[in-house]
Amino acid sequence: MSRFSQDKRKAEEAWSSYHPEPLGDFGSVDSLSILPLSDWYADCDDLVGEAGVSYLLRADDKQLLFDTGANWKKEEPSPLLRNMKELGVTVDSLDAVVISHTHCDHTGGMDAMRAKTFVLSPSDPDLTGLTVYVPSALTHPTANVVLTEEPKVIFPGVCTIGVIWRALWLLGLTPEQALAVNVRGKGIVLIIGCGHQGLSRILKRTSQLFSEPLYGVFGGLHYPVTASRTKGFVSQRVMGTGKLPWQRITREEVDDAVDLLATAAPSLVGLSAHDSCDWSVNHFREAFGDRYRDIIVGREILV
Repeated sequence: MSRFSQDKRKAEEAWSSYHPEPLGDFGSVDSLSILPLSDWYADCDDLVGEAGVSYLLRADDKQLLFDTGANWKKEEPSPLLRNMKELGVTVDSLDAVVISHTHCDHTGGMDAMRAKTFVLSPSDPDLTGLTVYVPSALTHPTANVVLTEEPKVIFPGVCTIGVIWRALWLLGLTPEQALAVNVRGKGIVLIIGCGHQGLSRILKRTSQLFSEPLYGVFGGLHYPVTASRTKGFVSQRVMGTGKLPWQRITREEVDDAVDLLATAAPSLVGLSAHDSCDWSVNHFREAFGDRYRDIIVGREILV
């Protein structure tokens, strides 16, 4: 408990002491789509759902993989690679990879997390020539790994918002980054892994970096209020919340998040079910109405 308190103090100090410079004109893209490759629900029986995250971003002529799933059963090939094959996505077509944070459900499994690496499958495909942007020290046998603690432009119109630290019980001091894509004539679209940073800080960092309006918010925000899905989901209600294990995320906190996001007035919103319960997902869906998009493996979101 003392370690958790120390980590909380460090996270607060890091947040209060860092003042990012606005990115200015970092470019824009004409088109953006988000294709979920790993998440809880799948669009059909030929695709595999799991409590992990991997999204394919198509920004004009660039393809970027955001996180590499969970593969809880250590399957070969992994659910991620099977879904990629089913959806016609190849490793060779990728232009970059971004890891939001180093938890196992975003880096390809427990073995990868323990080894401080990331994998797409146990027999990891050759990533020679591919640059992977990571929020903390990771290694990979073939990829070019770049540490991105501060905001960094990856392609024109596509950048990370830099690391935001959060103290998590048992998981330690956790740095997480999100992606921002500037869609011409619309504004900034955020792609978020787990949202451990906290929604308010993600939105604050976004306003510090960009003059463009917020257009879309997609991904995980970690609102496991109910036990709507018990298998493989209980740990989400205890760990990763930024609280002690007997303190849980409440419905009121989800209400507050909806109100905060509504104030930011995005045109599109999608909440991942990999770390939020069905009640929270439904609550977001009802709150945002026709602005809401389900995050489902195989169902492409066009921006």
